[in-house]
Amino acid sequence: MSGDATDLAEAIKSGVLSASDAMQASLDAAEALDAIGAIAHLDREMGEAQARGMDRERDIAPYIFEERRFAGVPTLAKDLGGPFEGLPVAAGSKLFAREPSSADSDLAKRFRHAGFLPFGLTTSPEFGLSLSSEPVIGPICRNPLDPSRTPGGSSGGAAAAVSAGIVAIAHATDAGGSIRVPAACCGLIGLKPGRGAMPAGPGFGNHLGGIASELVVARSVRDTARAFDVLSGNARGPFADAVPLRADATALRIGVLTTTGALHPTSPERSAAVEAAAHSLEAQGHTLLPLDWAEFETMVAASERTFGAIVAANLAALIDGLGIAIDAAEPLTQAFVARGRALSATALWDSLNEGVLVSRDLWRIFERIDVLLTPMLACAPLPIGSFPTGHDDVDRQLDRMTAFAPMASLANISGFPAITAPFGADGDGLPLPIQLMAPFGHEPLLLALAAGLEAEGRWQHRFPVAGLAA
Repeated sequence: MSGDATDLAEAIKSGVLSASDAMQASLDAAEALDAIGAIAHLDREMGEAQARGMDRERDIAPYIFEERRFAGVPTLAKDLGGPFEGLPVAAGSKLFAREPSSADSDLAKRFRHAGFLPFGLTTSPEFGLSLSSEPVIGPICRNPLDPSRTPGGSSGGAAAAVSAGIVAIAHATDAGGSIRVPAACCGLIGLKPGRGAMPAGPGFGNHLGGIASELVVARSVRDTARAFDVLSGNARGPFADAVPLRADATALRIGVLTTTGALHPTSPERSAAVEAAAHSLEAQGHTLLPLDWAEFETMVAASERTFGAIVAANLAALIDGLGIAIDAAEPLTQAFVARGRALSATALWDSLNEGVLVSRDLWRIFERIDVLLTPMLACAPLPIGSFPTGHDDVDRQLDRMTAFAPMASLANISGFPAITAPFGADGDGLPLPIQLMAPFGHEPLLLALAAGLEAEGRWQHRFPVAGLAA
């Protein structure tokens, strides 16, 4: 058995492993697997000190230790997103020196309270502007399942570390598919929570007008569900909390979309995986309603435009607000900043309103269905180098991202929760991922459906979790 974070936590709580044993195993794995480029910054002393502290807590305050759902489980934070105290987030860029963060974000505090022990930062593309993870500052992150291919982006380092077993679960963020695409590339579970479900304070710098959300990439649905349970809620943000609803996963109307149009077609194998998942759900008592790409084409195009405008405006405001010269940034980053500076207030408003209408139109589809089933990726994970950033064509980059994951940014712009899970393997042993989407508050429903698909055992992790290998 390859194991997951729940297995590792139970091994630590039962005394089979100490937190220090688990941390040492992760540190050793990180060193042995350095070639995949999953980790941008590693702090061995931080990891070891936290593990010793957790072992002491187990001895002197066992009642606190037992309440932590993931007590002693090593993890990694992403080099982009809410800061973790002591870890030097640089957003994959030369523009920021690796200075340790002075305080935890609200989410980071919850990670620690749950018992997670962060000891490093995972690789992400510069400012998250790619669905691959190949920042010029390095390292180039590779897919453990096929090192010639990308693990996705922008949480590619997180997914590579979890897939390879360096850690069992890792922090991740998603503004345009950045949790789900890497999870899909690496055979993992990736849940993008709905708008308002996750804390983004106290600074809200990674909130991006509500399109971004943070959680984890994980090896199992149960890990994802437990992480969502302990990390979500009471977000104290600019939106009302998306309170999770009960997961009554019976007699649902499942809208099924198997193809994604002529501009960015889904490969036959990946369409077949969606069909197979649909038939599995039908066998569980749900009703299938076939949907046509024409119902989504306009929304997908609008989501790409809105994503591009929000990211460009946000990045320009960040750079100008900090007074940073961008000459050292990658050419694509410079182009996004230039677009953001040139964007008029009325043009930005039009983009934001277009995003509101995307949510409206998606709600209309959900008047006929309860859950939407779609492809997650249009093709297999792409070769390293497929998302170059040494150019200034913003539209080409946005089009490439949509072509690779056509249904990704729709969930971000609408705010709806969405989850990806592997449902089989292709002829090269790479995962065949599907995506499930539902209205606000239905994360438990998505998790329940994903758990049912996972139980069929169509995907098996190739590498064991460090600490559980024996």
